[in-house]
Amino acid sequence: MKRILIATLLVCSMIAFSSLAFAGDAATKEECVAMCKKAAAMITEKGVDAGLAEVGNPKGQFVWKDTYVFALSTKKGSVLAHPIKPGLVGKNLMAVKDVNGVMFFAEFLKIGNSASGDGWVAYMWPKPGEKKPIPKNAYVFKVPEHDISVVAGVYE
Repeated sequence: MKRILIATLLVCSMIAFSSLAFAGDAATKEECVAMCKKAAAMITEKGVDAGLAEVGNPKGQFVWKDTYVFALSTKKGSVLAHPIKPGLVGKNLMAVKDVNGVMFFAEFLKIGNSASGDGWVAYMWPKPGEKKPIPKNAYVFKVPEHDISVVAGVYE
């Protein structure tokens, strides 16, 4: 009986501690801002082709925790690099709506072309590997001197 009780306590403890470990796997808004600025700096310093290649790398530095950075053209509205869904590259998604009718790519473009060149957009989008959309807030940051914005978001 003692063995069963001890085993049960061990299993419960492992479950409790593992859920705490995974709680830290969610990206923060501060990380999204920092990663977008880091991606923009890389594009500026290393050149557009090298920078976009790294942003689009699914095993690269711009994929972390439960999110990623992607890039889009602020002139044409097309996706320039996407590490999770590379099939989106080259596509213009300005008319895409989330389940609530938010045309979030159009909002990304609006922010990227604004005077400040940065801001947040709230919309619904599935986490990588999942199908059901959940609330997401994405930070948009225009790469200085280029018609490119980089975007990263946090899931709620």
